[in-house]
Amino acid sequence: MAHSHAHGSAPRPSPARIANIRCILGVGAGKGGVGKSTVAANIAISLAKTGSRVGLLDADLYGPSVPIMLGLKGAKPKVNANNKIVPAEAHGIKAISIGFMIQEDMAVAWRGPMVGQAVTQFVRDVDWGELDYLIVDLPPGTGDIILSLCQTVPLDGAVVVSTPQDVAFADVLRAVKMFSMLQVEVLGLVENMSYFHCPDNGKDYPIFGPSNSDRHCAEHSLTFLGALPIELGVSPNADRGLPIVVAEPESQLSQLYVQLAATVAAQLEAKFAAAEAQPEFGKGFFSEAVTDYEPPKPHTH
Repeated sequence: MAHSHAHGSAPRPSPARIANIRCILGVGAGKGGVGKSTVAANIAISLAKTGSRVGLLDADLYGPSVPIMLGLKGAKPKVNANNKIVPAEAHGIKAISIGFMIQEDMAVAWRGPMVGQAVTQFVRDVDWGELDYLIVDLPPGTGDIILSLCQTVPLDGAVVVSTPQDVAFADVLRAVKMFSMLQVEVLGLVENMSYFHCPDNGKDYPIFGPSNSDRHCAEHSLTFLGALPIELGVSPNADRGLPIVVAEPESQLSQLYVQLAATVAAQLEAKFAAAEAQPEFGKGFFSEAVTDYEPPKPHTH
């Protein structure tokens, strides 16, 4: 039987860092249909608008929606002289998706190991160039793809997406526990489709019932990153290849995405700063301790 860490708390070996990619952020959800890909795409473009170099990896191999969302339907990536796949580009970001490789109506019937291999290739065999952030749109649930991906890609953190219903939070909690098991830090939860802000009377209507996400997050020591409203323009614009931060940059929802991207970027920067400071202190402390230490001389009678 394969070795396992079930009995001890031995840490898993961390996947190797990827050259030229400073930071990799996963966007996940406990189940499909919560708008995870929409959140991933809008965070990626919001980060690019601040001048960061950003890539978006569509790792949802069974339901790739990034090509349609970014207006890249039918794009066919080329291979460069170094035998690396050249990502497509739209709205200031680079993107890769299984959707570029298969026909639109083709079913992807792969087993776990093949899926893991494909995702690894998308990270390591793509010519991403220099990136500040690679946003990974993870598949929903807690299955093979995520497990393979987290074991091969060094995720610096993950954001989970839910909707207001309690049942949606129960699903997202499973995803949080899985990230914890894989030693990926969950930066927080985003509640999508939280309410509808009626432009006619200025009132907010909780279409999916009252939200308990902030309370649930507090109970489970999760950071609540905020609630995103339903906006009528989101779906039709996404179908036209225009994420909301591109189609309606002045809208309330776009402003919330800009804030969300800034919050997540700040969390990642703080994490990097802490990681860089820690080993230096440790190294200095231990080398000094070792140099100054002299073993006690044996007593002579």
